[in-house]
Amino acid sequence: MASSLTVTGIHAAYGAVRVIDDVSLTVKGGETVALLGTNGNGKSTLMKCIMGIVPPASGSITAEIDGVRHDLVGRPTEAIVDLGIALVPEGRHLFPKLTVAENLLLGAFRRTARAELARNLEVCFATFPHLAERRAQPAASLSGGEQQMLALGRALMLAPKILLVDEPSVGLAPILVARTIDAIAELKSRYQLTVLMAEQNFTQAVRIADRGYVIVHGKIAFEGRSAEALNNNELIKQFYLGL
Repeated sequence: MASSLTVTGIHAAYGAVRVIDDVSLTVKGGETVALLGTNGNGKSTLMKCIMGIVPPASGSITAEIDGVRHDLVGRPTEAIVDLGIALVPEGRHLFPKLTVAENLLLGAFRRTARAELARNLEVCFATFPHLAERRAQPAASLSGGEQQMLALGRALMLAPKILLVDEPSVGLAPILVARTIDAIAELKSRYQLTVLMAEQNFTQAVRIADRGYVIVHGKIAFEGRSAEALNNNELIKQFYLGL
């Protein structure tokens, strides 16, 4: 059964600085939804609100997983992860001195994943063969693209139902960006995931998104109900495509 995510009227701030202002969005079961915006517009903060890392000042965040509705606001991050919601953070945040295999094993946090640890590890290596070849190497020795694959693999070790991906293109060469976006699409399709992806690279994100939102100064400025609608929006043409 596909899982979904609903964000309604979220406000969030760091001290006196408001970052998210009345943001609402939905990610239906089995969708890939892009949250588009340039740096500093609140994409990462919204991801952190969903994961319980940044508590919102007001609003609601709910996830429906296996037919059960869960209110996420007020839950600790580990409880949200235990529901089957995984975050691939901006900048990857790997453990550089630990091996590839050790980084992956640390991803198997939730109880369901621990019970299937060996199988999930083989799934990761089958999905990302380069990681299997480098399983004994420290994460710091990997290329930027390989590190992004490792971060995705670590999230996959949770056996998630909902996958949040924050700025997967950051720090990568263009060809590696394309490969990373393709890997996210493959994971979504192969494991029937629901995906919310925050990204500033419009051209790459819209290749795999079913639809998306544009966030500007902490507010949703546009909702595109299809990839075509995103491509034809004047705001996107101005800020992303230089038209």
